Amino acid sequence: MDDSDPAGDGPLGDELAPAVRRVADDTDADTEGSPEEPVPDIESLIGPQQTLEPEIQAVWILQSGISAAVLGVISAVAFAFFSPGDPWLGGVVFTVVFLLGATLAVLRYRSWAYEVREDSLYLERGVVTRVKTVVPYVRIQHVDASRGPIERTFGLATTVVYTAGSRGADVSIPGLTPERADDLQDRLKQLAIAAEGEDAV
Repeated sequence: MDDSDPAGDGPLGDELAPAVRRVADDTDADTEGSPEEPVPDIESLIGPQQTLEPEIQAVWILQSGISAAVLGVISAVAFAFFSPGDPWLGGVVFTVVFLLGATLAVLRYRSWAYEVREDSLYLERGVVTRVKTVVPYVRIQHVDASRGPIERTFGLATTVVYTAGSRGADVSIPGLTPERADDLQDRLKQLAIAAEGEDAV
């Protein structure tokens, strides 16, 4: 049996040939032979502007209801102490706060949008004050997908983005399904890796 190889390197030549060809053909040829992850297809990772899942409105309304209930109880106790016979005003406080919170939840949902762009993550949100945020991928340190107790009840998750030089979360995108949150986490990770490579060059 003939164990010689075309490259003249012995029996292992067939195994080394693909690696040699890969370095010669790919863009990582100038990395001095260090192994790298495959370069992601940027076009497949970016996409059009997205909105949140409508179930997030129920989460925000429930949270506002809890806050309204606490304020209502405090108000009822205060009115009963300072103005005996008027503890029912606590119910008025609860109703007003809850209705305001529910309205704000709907408006927040309508104002929320995000977009995975070629060079950055773009977000729009805010009711009274409109906030537009651009997070360059080269600044992203890591990305988490989290699910709180209330979010799990409604089948939702949040994608949390941490950037360089920050002690906490810089950007949180709530109101995603667990699948969307995991997919966004993976896409942002790959785009951050690609941006880091381009910045290094």
